[in-house]
Amino acid sequence: MIQSTPIETDAAASKTALDIHEILKILPHRYPFLLIDRVLELKRKTNIVAIKNVTINEPFFNGHFPGLPIMPGVLIVEAIAQAGGALLLTEVEDRTNKLMVFTGIERAKFRQPVSPGDQLRIEVEVTGWRAIPRMIAAKMHGVVYVAGKRVAEATVSCQLIDSSRGRSTGSDGAGGDD
Repeated sequence: MIQSTPIETDAAASKTALDIHEILKILPHRYPFLLIDRVLELKRKTNIVAIKNVTINEPFFNGHFPGLPIMPGVLIVEAIAQAGGALLLTEVEDRTNKLMVFTGIERAKFRQPVSPGDQLRIEVEVTGWRAIPRMIAAKMHGVVYVAGKRVAEATVSCQLIDSSRGRSTGSDGAGGDD
């Protein structure tokens, strides 16, 4: 078990490492779309290092590709974004009513296939951060390694939005005006 070391007194931002239970308290993603299993390092507003264990049980391997299972590149970029989201959401007091969403992907490169049995080491560095009342936006560069070799990288942009944005206010959940 990895011990977490406090870096300051705020409970949401007081960890330098997170286990899966702590990640689930921060990120809204759930199986089969939660793509990080552990946070090894976290430095507020600066960088994060996360781990994703890739197993043959991942649902996307059924069709990508039968006989030659390869993790889709778009999911590797999503893992970068989720690691960055875990970092940034530690800065938000009222996370339960907020959602971090993609606003851009730049310079995505895939250098080597990712297969079952691989462990992704996802290193994400914040390259830009803007916080104004009711809005936080960030740009992050992520690099993904397997066994010390760079397999992918991308720069992602994201923005914090109200989780109720775009949802219907009607009681039937169907949307539109009543």
